[in-house]
Amino acid sequence: MADAEHRPTNFIRQIIDTDLASGKHSSVQTRFPPEPNGYLHIGHAKSICLNFGIAQDYQGKCNLRFDDTNPEKENVEFVESIQRDVNWLGFQWDGAVRYSSDYFEQLYGYAVELINKGLAYVCFLNNEQMREYRGNLTQPGKASPTRDTSPAENLALFEKMRAGGFKEGECSLRAKIDMASSFMCMRDPVIYRVKFAHHHQTGDKWCIYPMYDFTHCISDALEGITHSLCTLEFQDNRRLYDWILDNITINCHPQQIEFSRLNLEYAVMSKRKLQTLVEQNVVSGWDDPRMPTIAGLRRRGYTPAAIREFAKRIGVTKQDNVIEMSALEACIREDLDAKAPRAMAVLDPLKVTITNYPAEGIEWVESPNHPKDDTMGSRKLPFGPVIYIDRADFREEANKKYKRLVLNGDVRLRNAYVIHADEVVKDSEGNIVELKCSYLPETLGENPADGRKVRGVIHWVEASHAVPAEFRVYDRLFSVANPAAEDDFLAVVNPDSLVVKQGLVEPSLQQAMAEQAYQFEREGYYCADNRDSNADKLVFNRTVGLRDSWGKEEE
Repeated sequence: MADAEHRPTNFIRQIIDTDLASGKHSSVQTRFPPEPNGYLHIGHAKSICLNFGIAQDYQGKCNLRFDDTNPEKENVEFVESIQRDVNWLGFQWDGAVRYSSDYFEQLYGYAVELINKGLAYVCFLNNEQMREYRGNLTQPGKASPTRDTSPAENLALFEKMRAGGFKEGECSLRAKIDMASSFMCMRDPVIYRVKFAHHHQTGDKWCIYPMYDFTHCISDALEGITHSLCTLEFQDNRRLYDWILDNITINCHPQQIEFSRLNLEYAVMSKRKLQTLVEQNVVSGWDDPRMPTIAGLRRRGYTPAAIREFAKRIGVTKQDNVIEMSALEACIREDLDAKAPRAMAVLDPLKVTITNYPAEGIEWVESPNHPKDDTMGSRKLPFGPVIYIDRADFREEANKKYKRLVLNGDVRLRNAYVIHADEVVKDSEGNIVELKCSYLPETLGENPADGRKVRGVIHWVEASHAVPAEFRVYDRLFSVANPAAEDDFLAVVNPDSLVVKQGLVEPSLQQAMAEQAYQFEREGYYCADNRDSNADKLVFNRTVGLRDSWGKEEE
């Protein structure tokens, strides 16, 4: 067991500590049980870190099990993406990947056991009738006309269901519990339905499929799970899970413990809503860098360490709350500030001709890869008579708060010389197309000899060695903090969530590898796109700005 003094604690770990101390359990077995009907999102990352983290800290085991009971919405793409995400986050499941479909034969056997005990029956009500019979929170439900059919007749009907003898929607198998229960999930829930659908694991072997609630608790029990951790929306369902396990012959009864799910500002966490964004082409796919999916965060430049740190900071509670987006962004800023090498990129280039620099001259200036970490070394940057700066770093006139280049003013080029803006060149429409500047030769690493004060430092790239690049400046996907509360969440998509710019980068980035993070000086943290970037066309995604400026006016 990990050193208790250095383990995070929460109410779940306190329960586990008590169970181990009392001898209720001698080891810990958890599981991460996603449905393969979409890509995982940041909320699932919290659950992954919790389940796998507890197994690691208590020297236990954690299974990866796909609860794959709805073949119409599931596919192998989702299965494979989930495995990638878990591995990428830094975790490894125990043994082989498991599937609830591995247990379909056993699940069928347990359904037969309930039928034989008079605790399940085949019902011929359709969905609309079933809703009507179920009642509501103030009215008890009514019994199905077939609720008291004999076990022998129910068994024959269930076998006919398995053999394909009924149409979809014609009948279902329901648990016989209590139609007057104050918990709606206990009013004779459906546990099997007819569905003629090809399954990604079992093919066309089955035409009846168990419901999630019936499958989930039995799968946990078959795997010997000691602590079944799930989010608060399954709290009422615990009564159903307990009823199922108490009424079948099985020697394990996992303890279910609920915790609050992760809600994040400016994002939606519903797989259905995320799928809508993909299907309606609001985003480019499940891994679009604006999506809160793990694949999207990865493509945007988030690191496993930052996501694990985020999960650690938000903690585990029973209180529903909404986490500020700035909390997630703070984790990636801190991680990349320490790890990301510095580089220079100009997203909106403005040509600068240095009139007193030798026309054919190129020199190479030393530039540290990280200002706080000498072990990251340095690189040589070319400097010559033509450079590019960012258009936003020049104004013809400005007040004293403006610390960049002004006509007839001075500015230092990062790790290079001080330059003076002498002249502005404009096109026929009055747009600035070029600056004519002079440089102070003695200012490489030194202050100006004449004592003038240079208050600003800007980034730049040398023209003849600059490499063209596309920059995808990503921002929050929604313009309101709680888009899920809107009548139409698509109506509050942020129109500026993606701005594409064509600019230039320093030559050291020519071979930038996918997902390699950089701090582009004064611009933000960027990474090479893991799908579209290559040596022929560099594409960089903005991970996060250098500071939290959401909703604030820039100077």
